[in-house]
Amino acid sequence: MITVDCGITGIEDIEYANSLGIDTVVTDHHEPLEQLPNAIAVIDPKIPNSKYPFNQLAGVGVVFKLIQALSKKLNLDEKEYLKYLDMVCLGTISDIVPLVDENRVITKLGLKLIETYRNLGLKSLIISSGYKTINSSTISFGIAPRVNACGRMGFAEDALKLFITKNINEAQELTKKLNEYNRERQETEKKIFEEATYEIEKNNELDNEIIVVSKENWHHGVIGIVSSKITEMYFKPSILLCEEDGMCKGSGRSVQGLDLHDALCRVSNNLEKFGGHAMAVGLSLKKENLKTFEKEINEYIKSLNLEELQPVIDIDIEVRLKDLKLDDVKELKKLEPFGEANKMPNFVIKGLKIEAIRSLTEGKHLKLSLRDENFRMDAIGFNLGELANEYKLGEKVDIVGNLEINSYNGVDNIQMNIKDLKRSL
Repeated sequence: MITVDCGITGIEDIEYANSLGIDTVVTDHHEPLEQLPNAIAVIDPKIPNSKYPFNQLAGVGVVFKLIQALSKKLNLDEKEYLKYLDMVCLGTISDIVPLVDENRVITKLGLKLIETYRNLGLKSLIISSGYKTINSSTISFGIAPRVNACGRMGFAEDALKLFITKNINEAQELTKKLNEYNRERQETEKKIFEEATYEIEKNNELDNEIIVVSKENWHHGVIGIVSSKITEMYFKPSILLCEEDGMCKGSGRSVQGLDLHDALCRVSNNLEKFGGHAMAVGLSLKKENLKTFEKEINEYIKSLNLEELQPVIDIDIEVRLKDLKLDDVKELKKLEPFGEANKMPNFVIKGLKIEAIRSLTEGKHLKLSLRDENFRMDAIGFNLGELANEYKLGEKVDIVGNLEINSYNGVDNIQMNIKDLKRSL
């Protein structure tokens, strides 16, 4: 048995496999516990004394290195393992690991392979997503949610079938299924999010160091996504749990500055199982231990005496609108692929006059037309629609965000994807 992206904390599970006479090879990238599983091989770049020079591989990256090693051992041609780089790229971007070092190479080469549309199922999924350009954003926002929705909604096998099919009709049918699973996932996620925020407000969870919410009938496969949204919304670490048969099982997400996996290690006496890494964890505990767990993890985080955690936008450089040139913005593509630890550059432009401002998509997004002297630029702020009522025409603002090219009717113009704005001083 070969595990994929799991097993590093499965001490009891692998002992059970051993008792059945099953040999196990563990491939994982999550943080190990003090004790390693008793497998015939444990492949995880994060285990103590690991000599592998890069410990930030995604789970799929660790599997790829195993395949690469086996291919070399068997004297196979390089093409026999490099042909999987499209799938390795997809998994690496989806796992939100740092796109640096070896991950950057995997992603850069993998995107080139995806562009050839060698994989019939992946081609069908990309076309259905509506994305015209193949880059890390296409994978992050167009492909990964649809693939992940299969597993989250309990139909992981359909994603596997999509990527191995050689039949165009089957690929199209499976693509329809993935899109439907994603729609169901979105609806389930929205319902849990609304229920979670209600519980947070009702129980004054925002007064705590970490948000811990538990409820019956929450979908196991979706609460991790909701935890991410809760953490993003309140900028507090959060743990969401589903209650079932006297157990609470769920996921947690952290913020920069707090190692949530380490925090669980400190209160592990309350837990049945847990695993993950600094920013994302999975855990299970008996319902009877929930209150004690919540009390102790809050006390531990408080004891760290962390400075008040605030969301920060790192600004790379300040520019003037009149100095921006199309060719310069197009040159930014050379820095791709963008992702974790290799973010798109953030630019700040100050003193821009608002010529037009409105919200889009039922108030969800923000659209601006801005001017500085004789130079103008459009800007869009996703999920910033509420700001449309806070600013007036003629006001001057400072904006920060990513510069991109907006193509419309064959004409290219510079546009800013706004991350934040404020009134000019």
